[in-house]
Amino acid sequence: MLEISATQFVKNFGQYRQRIQSGAIAITIYGRISGYFLSEKEFKEYQLLKEQTRKAFTLAELPQSTKAALSTAKMDSTHDYLNALMD
Repeated sequence: MLEISATQFVKNFGQYRQRIQSGAIAITIYGRISGYFLSEKEFKEYQLLKEQTRKAFTLAELPQSTKAALSTAKMDSTHDYLNALMD
């Protein structure tokens, strides 16, 4: 991945705007990456992946209806052998 300074990026924006079609560009300030310049396609892919990630919740964050459904849920009998492993 190409890394360039923020100053270089600002001075040559047009050049880098064309270059992102072949991959993201890391923008640095004082030698540390501060952000990335992406094509629209890569950004949309990122958004899609972000939407599809699993989310974890604490019990306090769950709605009451979900808590009730979880408390009455039963495991399918085809998995009874797993219960036997717990003994």
